[in-house]
Amino acid sequence: MTKMPEKIIPRGLQLLHDPVLNKGSAFTAVERDALDLHGLLPPHVQTQAEQVERVLGNLARKPTDLERYISLIALEGRNQTLFYRILVDYIEQMMPIIYTPTVGEACQQYGKIFRRPGGLFISAEDRGRVAEVLRNWPDRDVRVIVVTDGERILGLGDQGSNGMGIPIGKLMLYTACAGVHPSQCLPVTIDVGTNNTALLVDPLYFGLHERRLRGPEYDALIDEFVEAATKLFPRVLIQFEDFGNENAFRLLERYQERICTFNDDIQGTAAVALAGLYSALRITGETLRDQRVLLFGAGEAGIGIANLLVLALTEAGLPQNEARARCWFVDSKGLVVRSRNDLSSYKLVFAQDHEPLADTVAIIESVRPSVLIGVSGKPGVFSRAVLEAAARQVARPIVFALSNPTSLVECTAEEAYRWTQGRAIFASGSPFDAVSLFGHRFVPGQGNNAYIFPGVGLGVIACASRLVTDEMFLAAAQTLAQQVSQAELDEGRLYPRLTHIRKVSHAVATAVIRVAFGRGLARMSVPNDLDEYVRLLMYEPEYRSYI
Repeated sequence: MTKMPEKIIPRGLQLLHDPVLNKGSAFTAVERDALDLHGLLPPHVQTQAEQVERVLGNLARKPTDLERYISLIALEGRNQTLFYRILVDYIEQMMPIIYTPTVGEACQQYGKIFRRPGGLFISAEDRGRVAEVLRNWPDRDVRVIVVTDGERILGLGDQGSNGMGIPIGKLMLYTACAGVHPSQCLPVTIDVGTNNTALLVDPLYFGLHERRLRGPEYDALIDEFVEAATKLFPRVLIQFEDFGNENAFRLLERYQERICTFNDDIQGTAAVALAGLYSALRITGETLRDQRVLLFGAGEAGIGIANLLVLALTEAGLPQNEARARCWFVDSKGLVVRSRNDLSSYKLVFAQDHEPLADTVAIIESVRPSVLIGVSGKPGVFSRAVLEAAARQVARPIVFALSNPTSLVECTAEEAYRWTQGRAIFASGSPFDAVSLFGHRFVPGQGNNAYIFPGVGLGVIACASRLVTDEMFLAAAQTLAQQVSQAELDEGRLYPRLTHIRKVSHAVATAVIRVAFGRGLARMSVPNDLDEYVRLLMYEPEYRSYI
């Protein structure tokens, strides 16, 4: 188990106000006397289990998930260990609250629900002193930074500095799902302004009230941040999160061969989608090279999925040009084809030799896909006509509606099953309840990036890898698919139950470490027992004794 960094133990109210050390009503009678706590707490000493029961009861009485989110964030600010005990033990119930879909609303309401800082803000006004700002963070053994500039928060668009909810939520999942110690996690928002007019005129908006910084000045600020972060925290992994398309691809290309970094929207989403596809093929009995994939949305997620799919197909022996020919895209202007003159370089790679088409049903009837993947952020794009057309092409259409939050999903689970007469193999980015139709109970899988990025991060941290490679994400996808049991597949699940996510993250981490060792990227020697080495690194939220 990862040990908590040694801290000087404060006394009295100072100890109760330290969220890392505080145990609240669980301090024993002996500890209360020794640490000047007697009389500062109610006399009954509670077990951690009793505290959990009390918190769960309080959450159940909250009227909305946003109120539950606020309550949990407040708990994390009072008693970090108890907060993570609840997340680990009740991950299925808590993940939709601390992350998607509730975190989207939390970002939109950030200025109204703000209680205390949970991360580090670096603004355009900090140019020339970013290292000084980073030194204000109290922990020095930072191993993972999740950073955003708030331009593309989930499917909600530009939220500026309100996007801080995303790196905070992601790093909570690093700890809950993969056991990365909270003290090793640093959420960062780089505030370069916002083009969201509503925020610019909102007096309660916390961020810079100016239009977004672009061009060389923006690049110089990001360069300064990366240089300062990697110098101050020499073994840090930097995860880029929710940057706009233009910057996301460019920054990944700029840094991925220089520092230990990845973009979860591009690479993490790709791995979880590919894992779901591997699982779906266990149901159909087909191979990956048999598939024709039609992706709705040609941004970070869509291009990332296609790139990883091409890597998987080439590793399976298919020439690269044939692998790319398996991937078709629909963007806001229709089918992505070579005759169009409006394509960015990353779309042009996947442009097909085909006549231009804009009507979605016509595209499906012409392309005849076996797999539909929605990462468009356009609610309802998988309409009844679209899904019925898809079901006419193959016996078991694979339908992934991956856009977040739930309000932006391409179709619901019930729509996918109903409009394909129960033949769809379905997964979504947001959670859906089980559906009973046609005399069968369908349990939809949630293609949550939390199955991938925490385990990848744990593996990278555990072996101090110099870089993060696409091969690591391919290994993560293959490993995740292997974690799905036959019983889960029989229910329609394409991913393991969230209750198994720490086991999944352990397996993903070991797969990533093996890739790092195999490619000479690890900055440590191979442990004798890799599985046990990783297990012992994983933080467990248990109270320590102070006596």
